[in-house]
Amino acid sequence: MALAGVLISAFVAGLAAILVTVSIERWGGLHGGVLATVPSTIVPAAVGIWLAAASVDEFQAAMAIVPIGLILNAGFLYLWRVVPPLIPEWNFGIRLTSITVVSLTIWGLFALLSIRGFNLLTTTGIAPLTIGWLALIVGLIVGFGATIQHRPAPRGQNSVGVLTLLMRGVAAAASIGIAVWLAGLGNPLASGIMSIFPAIFTTSMVALWLAQGEAVPGGAIGPMMFGSQSVSLFALLVAISYPLTDSMIEIVFATIGAWIGSVLLINASVWYYLKSKNGKISTP
Repeated sequence: MALAGVLISAFVAGLAAILVTVSIERWGGLHGGVLATVPSTIVPAAVGIWLAAASVDEFQAAMAIVPIGLILNAGFLYLWRVVPPLIPEWNFGIRLTSITVVSLTIWGLFALLSIRGFNLLTTTGIAPLTIGWLALIVGLIVGFGATIQHRPAPRGQNSVGVLTLLMRGVAAAASIGIAVWLAGLGNPLASGIMSIFPAIFTTSMVALWLAQGEAVPGGAIGPMMFGSQSVSLFALLVAISYPLTDSMIEIVFATIGAWIGSVLLINASVWYYLKSKNGKISTP
């Protein structure tokens, strides 16, 4: 794929990524957390990987591993509940850096294991998309489990700085640009995993911790784990629909259809479920 295509995908992804921190900050962990997980950076990544992939099989493999990556991302978010209590009360900056490094290191190790496991499963004859749909089901179960226990999800009281938002956009743009580049090199699994590298989640957690303290990002973790499964559904829907298209216009319509379908089926359903549940808890 041409360098211009990689840069366009990266730019669109970075721009979309900046909105996530703002949404959690403005609308709180429940509403913002679910809204922040609608398919965003995966959209330019999917289009870019489709244009860069050498074959339909490579593209579908890249999209099929996305649901596994989203399970990893759910685990990554959960680490932001588990790791902080294990880190001593050091200087705030050192403590936050330690939490970030530990969480990303664990994510990276499991990402490598996931690619290896995916390869092993496909060599036994299991279709990549079958693995993807099963991973989506597992991801939904994990997300549901993460929201069973009620946790306060307050709105932020302070504004996240412009520089922090720009850094977040750059981080997300870099991950998507690398994903599309890897697809052009014929490495679909690496590009699929890289397309959902937790740049958004990492920068969201760090930015919100810096600006709001622990409560705001802590309350968003469960809704984000559950709502982010819409990204998996989007990836699987475009994996099926893109090969049926013959032009960029059809790609656009297929993308819009997959986006609307995944948002309605996952994000809207999760938002309604969590809103109803929290309403019952709040009622005497």
